[in-house]
Amino acid sequence: MAKAVKMADIAKVMGVSTVTVSKALSNQKGVSEELRVKIKKKAEEMGYKSTSDRYKERTEANASYTFGVIVSDRYLDKYESFYWNLYQEVATAAVQRGCFTMLEVLWAEDEKRCVMPKLLQERKTDGLILIGNLRKKYIEELTEQIDIPLILLDFMDQSGAYDAVISNSYFGMYRMTNYLFDMGHREIGFLGNVLFTDSITDRYFGYVRALYEHGVEVRKDWVLDDRDPETGRSDGDFTHKLPEQMPTAFVCNNDVAAAMLVNRLEQEGYRVPEDISVVGYDNYQPPGLCDVRITTYEVDMPEMARQTIAIIIRKISGEPYKQGETIVSGRIICKESVKEHHD
Repeated sequence: MAKAVKMADIAKVMGVSTVTVSKALSNQKGVSEELRVKIKKKAEEMGYKSTSDRYKERTEANASYTFGVIVSDRYLDKYESFYWNLYQEVATAAVQRGCFTMLEVLWAEDEKRCVMPKLLQERKTDGLILIGNLRKKYIEELTEQIDIPLILLDFMDQSGAYDAVISNSYFGMYRMTNYLFDMGHREIGFLGNVLFTDSITDRYFGYVRALYEHGVEVRKDWVLDDRDPETGRSDGDFTHKLPEQMPTAFVCNNDVAAAMLVNRLEQEGYRVPEDISVVGYDNYQPPGLCDVRITTYEVDMPEMARQTIAIIIRKISGEPYKQGETIVSGRIICKESVKEHHD
């Protein structure tokens, strides 16, 4: 049986990148019309079958199709169940559209060495969904090896080369910080490794914007890490380094970080929310992690999952779809971890 022609094969012959070939074959911007014609002609000569062609063949045979879902193990420590929940929402959304999913956990060493996912080896997947901010080098290597649609979920690429569905992290944390201002707080810290993921970075700058709009400067000693900067994990020997002078409130990049901070504050003799208020993000607080119910910004996981599945189906079938980033908003959920502050 002849080996299927991949986009990478066309790219090699044409002396361009796989991303350029992908854009040319799917009529996206960023490729000149002259080069687009040449690439399409070469693809036809080489016998390349597009994903929409394969989709039509499977549709005619009344067959469903399968999506591979890849998530890094660093987001699946014993507290980070948010991503398990997000995957379950993706699986549910897929089934509702007559599709199926296969999950593969990408181990840290394999990601560093750019070891390709095992689920690609048998070529049984029609599209790939990447969850949780994989390394740029890994994604670039992956796109060189595949010729099936790919979409990022809960993170985005700085170059804008890939379609993505993300939570409105910037505006969500901006609203959470403003909520603390409305409750009388002006001394507000931030918990999260600022550059560890795109979503944490966006949440940090939402926090910064709210501070600046209230005439408050960012204090570096009030911006704390919530995980080991090397491993990205918070379930080992990691310990929060609290500042000597404490703020009256913290915004945390997620609810797990918020719950762990509550525990650390209580160990140091502070009461939440009587002494220090704490807010989180996600509206996913693992049971038993702390006794205080965290006020938070709820991520609309079902809608993010539905958008992801809808987009990747359209990419497979060749139907028009919204390219680039799709941003899904959430809402503030008030619980027990915030108290009004009076000077």
